[in-house]
Amino acid sequence: MRFHLLLLALVAAGTGARVARAADVPRYNVLLITADDLRPAMGCYGDTRAKTPNLDRLAERGVCFDRAYVQYPVCNPSRTSLLTGTRPETNGVTGNDTFFRDKLPDVVTLPQLFRSHGAVAISFGKIFHAALAEGEAVNRFLDAGKSWDEARLFRPTKEGNTGPRRNLTGGILKWCEVAALEGTDDDQSDGQTAKHTIAAMERHTGKRWFIGAGFLRPHDPFVVGKKYVAQYPAGALEVHRDPADASPLSKHALGGGAAAEAFKRFDDRDRMAFLTHYYAGVTQTDAQVGRLMAALDRLKLWDTTVVVFVGDHGYHLGERGWWNKNTLFERSCRAPFLIVAPGVRPAVCRGLVEFLDIYPTVAELCGLPVPDAVKGKSLRPLLADPTRTVRDSALTHVTRGPNVTGFSLRTDRWRYTEWSDGGAELYDHQNDPGEWHDLARMPANAAVLADLKKVLADRR
Repeated sequence: MRFHLLLLALVAAGTGARVARAADVPRYNVLLITADDLRPAMGCYGDTRAKTPNLDRLAERGVCFDRAYVQYPVCNPSRTSLLTGTRPETNGVTGNDTFFRDKLPDVVTLPQLFRSHGAVAISFGKIFHAALAEGEAVNRFLDAGKSWDEARLFRPTKEGNTGPRRNLTGGILKWCEVAALEGTDDDQSDGQTAKHTIAAMERHTGKRWFIGAGFLRPHDPFVVGKKYVAQYPAGALEVHRDPADASPLSKHALGGGAAAEAFKRFDDRDRMAFLTHYYAGVTQTDAQVGRLMAALDRLKLWDTTVVVFVGDHGYHLGERGWWNKNTLFERSCRAPFLIVAPGVRPAVCRGLVEFLDIYPTVAELCGLPVPDAVKGKSLRPLLADPTRTVRDSALTHVTRGPNVTGFSLRTDRWRYTEWSDGGAELYDHQNDPGEWHDLARMPANAAVLADLKKVLADRR
């Protein structure tokens, strides 16, 4: 009943916003939880190998979006798009080295929107991308003072940085490193993020808040607490093998460069080490989410808090010989997305959604006006009835160097990818969910290609 009253209370606004806040809309808190480089490697998404009991419990409390797609499958562009409600191809943020305010100086970010309406906004860990910043520049890249009242990153302790390490590429890729680390969870950056998030929820009891808890794992380097690595002993995981009849890759399909050459040198020992430590990182993040859930229980906050969990994009674990993100395949474009909100019944939603839709959804759930610059669609209709749809397609974008761009359109059945130099790919998810067989050059699919090409042109 409470949720339906909320829906009725949200009314159309005039100039400057799509929705105005009604007086009787509950003033919910927001807990935004992000996991870095997390594909849907979770039990609630059907991954039977993943040990994610807490994330599975979180999914059971709310709506699990089974087909959610990022707008750019790299950390900074994806997070910028989500938190500003704008598309990478229009906001200009298409790499990890661009601070979003340099392109969008006046944009109102999602936490900034809450802050401007009286909420305390706090960021712990990686919410905005600040990996390249050092010293005082960290606060700038975290957007402290504009988006957040407080924003902090954490470093592991000395003990939490101790353990045998191995670079899987002989040092070619400095990030491609695995380790089983000593210490407790709080000796790790992510454990500190969980600890400080809980303390902030306790400290601001009775106030309205928006808190971001950004966990680094399973992102590289794959340095994880040894107790999590131990949960994936020999035989627990199996190295992926592409089908022998998989179509040849288009020349822009993968990121290329040193990474592509390094991955070709992997043997099965390297592949298994990568896989094991990736999954261990997933389970380590799951444990931190469990700590946050226990705090929500103890503080009795579930009835006053909207909880959003996302991975910032998908990831390849050997599919197509790739061990990274930044492709226009399903493995890279699709990411986990959960919403738990007061009055929202648990369900799985199989309709197509974009991460662009998170901003307006959260704002409207909490009765705040959605700025006109925000291009996403509210998912409130799907929260009320998960069998509905709000989109016929989802759009993801990448660049390849300074001159080539790619756009990929995901419809209910098809993935159609178009490159700016004239290349195209077509995959039939009804019969080929792994995207192993490119059908773009088959004459029988000419009509499908023409239709999808028009839809993509309209979307762009």
